[in-house]
Amino acid sequence: MKNLILTIALVISGGLATAQKTMSGQFPETTRMSNGKEIYFAGGCFWGTEHFMKQINGVVHTEVGYANGNVNLKNPTYEQVCNDNTGFAETVKVEYNARQADLNLLIDLFFKTIDPTSLNRQGNDRGTQYRTGIYYTEKADLPVIKQAIKTLVKKYAKPIVVEVEPLRNFYQAEEYHQNYLGKHPNGYCHINPDLFEMAKKANMKGEKAEIPVSQTKFQKPDDATLRSRLTAEQYAVTQKSATERAFKNEYWNEKREGLYVDITTGEPLFISTDKFESGCGWPSFSKPITESLIMKKTDDSYGMKRVEVRSKTGNAHLGHVFNDGPADKGGLRYCINSASLRFIPKEKMEAEGYAKYISLLDKEITEKMNYQPISK
Repeated sequence: MKNLILTIALVISGGLATAQKTMSGQFPETTRMSNGKEIYFAGGCFWGTEHFMKQINGVVHTEVGYANGNVNLKNPTYEQVCNDNTGFAETVKVEYNARQADLNLLIDLFFKTIDPTSLNRQGNDRGTQYRTGIYYTEKADLPVIKQAIKTLVKKYAKPIVVEVEPLRNFYQAEEYHQNYLGKHPNGYCHINPDLFEMAKKANMKGEKAEIPVSQTKFQKPDDATLRSRLTAEQYAVTQKSATERAFKNEYWNEKREGLYVDITTGEPLFISTDKFESGCGWPSFSKPITESLIMKKTDDSYGMKRVEVRSKTGNAHLGHVFNDGPADKGGLRYCINSASLRFIPKEKMEAEGYAKYISLLDKEITEKMNYQPISK
């Protein structure tokens, strides 16, 4: 998680940043920009949320900070907020020209970057400071936000936990955090990079907001990039062939429809229609989307003879394959570490550029296709 990246840098920049931090004031009903408006989004780590918003045509300024926390705590520091007891959320102030990008568009795009059913967690970041929220300064914005939430509710079976509140307070974060991904292109980010390209095209004439997977080049990042993007456990599993704990991993009991992609490259590997409950405590699949996506190697470690499974493009350790799977599904059990995967729910696949894989979730179609590779 990003907290590990910051310790040294913040010690160096802490004194300067304190002097630079400002509060946004009493948030009057009138906007601070001529012909402009502002809205505040809390979407997990503010590095990625800010970078995403910067891509949108019509967004004229962004600023990361800490919002809607303890009113008695003035100018909180990053270290204080990370203690998870200040009530502040990592938040991005977005100033925009409503003639180019209206509030409906911004909210719709924001929703594509978060899991709105996840409480106090986005990506690998956990804590109340990573909660999701939309904070407004104009009462006229509230009906627009409420309608957007109402529409969103229909797309999910789980409750929506996005806060909708008036902005009570907002303090600018340290300079180190401002435009972080602009200054550190390979820095940690919980948002799929394809979504940044989508944001650039979202309201450009003649452009489509979707980036098809067929245009995505799946490549393994260099080691430094992997270390910055992955958690310690994800790195250990994918790069050092470690094994996560059974029943204590993210997807062993995941039952939603969707796609499982390589955490290192984003390449699709497994689909939920091939997932089954094996009782082993790890995600189990009867097959990958296609055998061409994986490699199998003999593994003699720990005095056992097993077959290791690795992703072909990312060369990431995924897990092992065994011959004790359901006979009606082919007899194999691909026992895969959650830490090697990223799950994309069906309702988010199109927004993240995986629309062409949605048909694989139809069991009748996949049986007829016999799981032939999807052309790239």
